[in-house]
Amino acid sequence: MHAPELPARPKTAPLWLLALVTLSGTLGMHIFVPALPSAATDLGASISEMQLTVSLYILGLAVGQLVYGPLSDRFGRRPTLMFGLMLYTASGLAAAFAPHVDSLIAARLFQALGGCAGMVLGRAIVRDTSAPEASARRLALLSLIVSVGPGAAPIIGSALAATLGWRSIFYVLFVLGIVNFICSWRFLPETGQAGSHTNAATLLRNYGQLLRSRAFLGYAIGGGCSTTSGYAFIASAPFIFVHQLHRPAHEVGLYLAILIAGGSLGVGLASRLVGRISIQSLLIRANAASVLGAFVFLGVVLSGHLSVVWTVIPLFIFMFGSGMGGPASITLAIGVNTRVIGSASGLYGFTQMFIGALCTALVGLGHNPALAAATILAVTGAMGQLSFWVAMRSRQGSDDA
Repeated sequence: MHAPELPARPKTAPLWLLALVTLSGTLGMHIFVPALPSAATDLGASISEMQLTVSLYILGLAVGQLVYGPLSDRFGRRPTLMFGLMLYTASGLAAAFAPHVDSLIAARLFQALGGCAGMVLGRAIVRDTSAPEASARRLALLSLIVSVGPGAAPIIGSALAATLGWRSIFYVLFVLGIVNFICSWRFLPETGQAGSHTNAATLLRNYGQLLRSRAFLGYAIGGGCSTTSGYAFIASAPFIFVHQLHRPAHEVGLYLAILIAGGSLGVGLASRLVGRISIQSLLIRANAASVLGAFVFLGVVLSGHLSVVWTVIPLFIFMFGSGMGGPASITLAIGVNTRVIGSASGLYGFTQMFIGALCTALVGLGHNPALAAATILAVTGAMGQLSFWVAMRSRQGSDDA
């Protein structure tokens, strides 16, 4: 007598769940920033030591994505994501009880290593279950939902730190991790090729193929230049608005919220344009808008006409273009080799976060934050456009061959 077969899981995943697990990684980065001063006072730590809780978090997001992509190609999306969510949850609790700054830094690093699993696998699962145009549309909607996080996170973190203390932030992240784990266990099907016999040598060979692909590198580098390069402005925004433009500190969050709304608007428009124009055309036009905004901002700074209005307007255009082009660059990058979607998603994410971390570090050089941010955005925007052009030419050449 044979046991009755269970019905096969559908090869779909709810977008709200993918958004939730994707959001967790970046939320953990932004929500703690407003609490740095109070945590430093409580732990007797210096500002530079507290900044390590942010910079190493970004490093963890970058490096972790290199690991989860190939692991999910080998063992499947579902078990790999569950492991990452467990690590994220446990690290959040460890951070809440951290007795000194060194243990907090370590907990934050492991929290990032867990949180980035959702960032990698959310994209991979969308690509697993959708054709290219549908993937771009779903990724655009996913990005639109996730974009709410960076805008709301500093406000939430500031409120929690002021009312319940900085440790309450990590209790919230701990609860979020539990919710993610339970919902993923209940609702997330396996969408990859779990149980394949890919070994370490094959995984390294897959990465080697991606790194030798001009199409993948072009889309990945261009995607980082057109999206996470914006971290340079976000990191310098308090100094630009408060020190250079002499605005009160509480207004900074409002200006950043306006800019993030520009990115969300771009993502929303992208979701409507997919299917009406080609993904390649959408990508080039979107990045051209970002380049325009960056160079207008650079011109404003160089001409000595820096103001709140002439900071927000060009940066709104930059963020709008970034939001519109982001889903297209991801779709094209991880679709270069459909046999290694997980690895491609991880390598793409690593490239994004590495470029974001590099731009954030470079913006601290010199004594004029506005000039540094404007220069970085203009240079990376031009580099992104060139990278996309190389990728498309390479892709066209391979299709013709």
